[in-house]
Amino acid sequence: MQYSEKKGALLIMEKTLVINSGSSSLKFKLYAIPTEEVLASGLIDRIGINGSSVTVKYAGKKYHEEVAIADHAVAVELLLELLRKLHLIASLDEITAVGHRVVAGGEEFDHSVVIDDEVIRKIDDLSDMARLHNPANLLGIKIFKKLLPNALAVASFDTAYHHSMPAKNYLYSVPYEWYEKYGVRRYGAHGISHRYVARQAAAMLQRPLDELKLISCHLGAGASLCAIKDGLSFDTTMGFTPLTGLTMATRSGDVDVELVNYMMKKLKITDPDEMISILTKDSGLLGVSGVSSDMRDVIAAKEAGNERAAMAVALFVKNIVRYIGQYYVEMKGLDGIIFTAGIGENSVPIRQMVCDELAFMGVKLDPTANAKGGENIISTPDSTISVLCVPTDEELMISRDIEIIKLQQKEELSQDEKPLL
Repeated sequence: MQYSEKKGALLIMEKTLVINSGSSSLKFKLYAIPTEEVLASGLIDRIGINGSSVTVKYAGKKYHEEVAIADHAVAVELLLELLRKLHLIASLDEITAVGHRVVAGGEEFDHSVVIDDEVIRKIDDLSDMARLHNPANLLGIKIFKKLLPNALAVASFDTAYHHSMPAKNYLYSVPYEWYEKYGVRRYGAHGISHRYVARQAAAMLQRPLDELKLISCHLGAGASLCAIKDGLSFDTTMGFTPLTGLTMATRSGDVDVELVNYMMKKLKITDPDEMISILTKDSGLLGVSGVSSDMRDVIAAKEAGNERAAMAVALFVKNIVRYIGQYYVEMKGLDGIIFTAGIGENSVPIRQMVCDELAFMGVKLDPTANAKGGENIISTPDSTISVLCVPTDEELMISRDIEIIKLQQKEELSQDEKPLL
């Protein structure tokens, strides 16, 4: 462990590693605890693919190397070795906790949990709800548990935040037995992000979170909206899986389920998984524009006169506006709209286009504040609804969940040590 002197007090500085394991990537942040200082962050990319690389940002410096990385086990070993090589840790024992982002927690998990064999089994069983994500999340969990057996391992679930939704917002109009027997319901996603930015927005607005009605717009390669009422998730756009809801980078969002059957016949597809793959990997911005899955490329093509790119942008904006209108009515009012994640935080034109469509509701964007970006209130003082840009920090939210679990464990230990009367 490392010691740091602050205001004359000697603090033990433990380190928490937060991991987001993807199918071919590994994102991470290393925190000093309890200060929450980010010691390092980075990405190991294209795992198992030609052109793999590792990037670590630390202390104002950047380490980058293109190196062959055969699989996730090699990636994790490389990361841990780099943390030592760059003097971010002296030994692996300094990493006392590892937090893992897991997309689908189903009805099993409504909060972050310590990972044991039973939790691993349940995450595996829930993989059908997030085919692209849960298997990759689980792979990272298993490797880190093997290499850091003494570190507290915690799973934080994107779906957990949405357990507060009322039944009328999470049930589908299908046979009720499907829900009872198979857990068919709306689970949502991006809950860790929605939870973080809602708290930040309340602080920025200087109002109690439980008194606000907010809509969080997490707009990235994956995108979802969350209606937040009384500090809790009230409704969300993603459904049983992360495929539904808004137009996304390569995901279709909402489609008529009969369309799947129709196009399988037209395309002579017999395997449903092949059709799901098309809706997951070849649709969204990429499928409509024919240009790219990256919003920056699509907007550039739109500005160059590409009609399909213009339609892709229009669909993306329209679906956001449609759900904002729905949630405004559901919550019977709205105090704030939050833009976050890759597109939400960085795309000035998308924020402008969405807010222009909401002008009839009294939404007024401040062009100067919008162009500035960053953590900022970007609406004018006379806007009837506040509009905020809030960079998300899912890793920090996970790190804080770990500290809550540590505190609970200490309290339980303290209770166990009390003498029986």
